[in-house]
This record gives sequence, C-alpha cells and structure tokens, in this order.
Amino acid sequence: MKTCAFIILFLITGCSTHGAHFVDAKPMSNDLFTSSVLSKPNWHHGAKNCAFSPQAPHDVYQHDESTFIIRQNKCLTFEAPFIYVLAGKKSVLVVDTGALDQSSSYNLYQELEKLLGKKQLSSKQLFVLHSHGHSDHYQGDWSFSGQKNVTLVNPARQAVHTFFQFEDWPNGQKTIDLGDRQITVLPTPGHQEESISLYDDKNKWLLTGDTLYPGYIYIKDWASYKKSIDKLAKFAKKHEVKAILGAHIEMKNKPKLYYPIGSTFQPNEAPLDLNANHLYALNSVLKAQNTPKELIFDRFIIKPMNLFQRTLSDLIRLFST
Repeated sequence: MKTCAFIILFLITGCSTHGAHFVDAKPMSNDLFTSSVLSKPNWHHGAKNCAFSPQAPHDVYQHDESTFIIRQNKCLTFEAPFIYVLAGKKSVLVVDTGALDQSSSYNLYQELEKLLGKKQLSSKQLFVLHSHGHSDHYQGDWSFSGQKNVTLVNPARQAVHTFFQFEDWPNGQKTIDLGDRQITVLPTPGHQEESISLYDDKNKWLLTGDTLYPGYIYIKDWASYKKSIDKLAKFAKKHEVKAILGAHIEMKNKPKLYYPIGSTFQPNEAPLDLNANHLYALNSVLKAQNTPKELIFDRFIIKPMNLFQRTLSDLIRLFST
C-alpha cells in the first residue's frame, strides 16, 4: 500500500518549478552549509546498484551515551527515514520506527537492545511515538509487539490526542519526563494532520519529522502549516535550538538541488541538520505568502498539494489507519 501510494503521488505531482517562488538565499548565505552539530559527516546514501550493495540495513550514529540516530538503508527503502532514540534515567523515547515492515526481517527492538543494552531497555519504560501518520514512519512498530514496559502510541488521530490529552488540538504543548531529560511535544499539523514536533532539552534539538527537513516537503493543509511554522519559530525564540533535525535527506549539497522521489543513490547529500535561522526565514516568507505556492529555498522546498492530491491523501489515510 505504501509503495503504491508514493508511486501514485509521484505520477500526479509536477516537479517543475513553473510558478514557483525562488527565495533569495543572501540572508542565509553565511549558514547555508555550516558545520553540523553532529560529528558524523556522511550517512550511508544508497548505491548505484543495490543488488550488490554491501551496506547494513541501517546506519547508526551515537551522539552521546544516551542519544542515537538511526537511518535506514536507501537500498531497502528509498525513503531512508531517520529514527531518534533518546534515553533518560527513567524512560527511553523512540521517535518513529521507520519504513521496514516485518517482511524485511529488520527488527528495530533488537537493534535497541544492542545500542542500549538489554538490561537498560528492560528496566526502563519505553515510549514509541511517531512524528506523523505516514507509513514510512511506523512500519517498524511490529517489533515492539508483546515487549514488556513498552507504550506504543498509534499515529492515528484519536490515539495521539488521547495519549497526550490534548483538549484543543493543535493548541498547547505537552511534556514527557524521561528522567533528567524533558521532551516538549508540539502539535505541528500541515504536512499531515497528526504531525508533531519534539524538543529535547538535553541536546537542544528540535525534531520536526516531515514538517521541516532538507528535502522536498509536501504540504497538505497550507493554513495549518503556516501556523505550525510560526509556532515553532516562536518556540525557538524562547528556547535554545542548536539543531533542527527532520526525518529525511533529499537535498543535494548545492543550493536548491534535490534528489527526485524514489532515488536509491544520493552520493552528494546535504547535511541532516538545519538551524533556527532556516526556520525564521521560512516563517518570514510564509507570513508574506497569502496563497499556497511552491517555495524554493537553498536547503529545502515547500510544495503545496493540489486538490486531487489532498483527496488522494485522504483516501490513503482512510485505508491505512
């Protein structure tokens, strides 16, 4: 279902820049490709011939003793989503579970046992959340089935609202205490109805899923997206944000250039992390943009869905949640 959905979206989506608004890069030229806060300069980026690819099913980066980022192999899933693992003294938070389902035999829970140790994983509460409800972010949920001390929140609307007890979605914010590590949860719909962003007070990271990342970002609800970006910008003004980390890399390491959907080989990728200046620049342009329009920045591209695409997205959502 997932593959068919993206093929359909690809076929009906025009990727030309006709009618697009090119955003002047000069205000951001000094931080276009600044040094990453991550000590990992390159991620596994797929292969020209995946049949002969020697790469592991994932690429793991350990930022510190309690923070891991996992990227899935582009030869196994062109989405190559990023998974975030944040451990506190009492609990562990997993943000997204990736695009590899049970048929791939990739077991995310077993990978966490290797990274954190079986003792730590079994002695702490494990929360599994999703940045939003698209299937390339929850296909790995199966590996947590039947495991003790696991709270897995389904990405569907009712489950998300019930778990966080949001009474006036998308207003407000919630906090998860992992034990000496606070995670702030912010509703940020626009790309998708249940999208959330999370702020890690330990590393000062803003995790934005598909709401903002170095790639070609499709926006389902333009008005909601504008409000969500404004919310994140205001939050960043009040909190130190050392990095904005999304769920994919689709841009090249040259301004405004991206890899087309379905690419399994991306040898010259942009860095994963954006910064608060990118967020402020996007917010400023969105505020001045009264109607939905493709916006081309150096590090990401914002693309509103048309009516047919939104309708198709609703149908896919209906049958997949």
